[in-house]
Amino acid sequence: MNRHVWLAALLLPFALAGTARAAMPAHPSIHITTMDGKPYDLATERGHWVIVNFWATWCVPCIAEMPTLSRYVATHKNVHAIGLAYEDSEPADVKAFLAKHPVVYPVAQVTLDKPLKDFDEPRGLPTTYLIAPDGTVATHFLGPIDAAKLDAAIGKAKK
Repeated sequence: MNRHVWLAALLLPFALAGTARAAMPAHPSIHITTMDGKPYDLATERGHWVIVNFWATWCVPCIAEMPTLSRYVATHKNVHAIGLAYEDSEPADVKAFLAKHPVVYPVAQVTLDKPLKDFDEPRGLPTTYLIAPDGTVATHFLGPIDAAKLDAAIGKAKK
């Protein structure tokens, strides 16, 4: 084997070590303050399905999805949600946006420099996690979701 190829093969695992992301924990946590100043703890939602939805005020598909998620939560008593505004805007701007686009679930802001430790950084928006009643991640969606996708994911996870 060529000496340079051998050296590259030897060093590759070390070069990649810094780029690998740790796997999400089996029971991810969220401890955050919502836009209305209230504490939110994902662990208190045990026993319910929880939609964890990353979105942004500038994301057109996110804005279109918000009324759907709000209706879903309002019509499914065993489903709760937390909206996570994933952006570096001023909190006042996010609050003003929510005044024009209200939802029935709590919303918190997650800034790019302080991501949630137990959730992967979104690779696109919207990004949604469905958390099962036992606190585990049932599924993960990239892109807009609707009631049919949520119903299917919950039905599949119950089996």
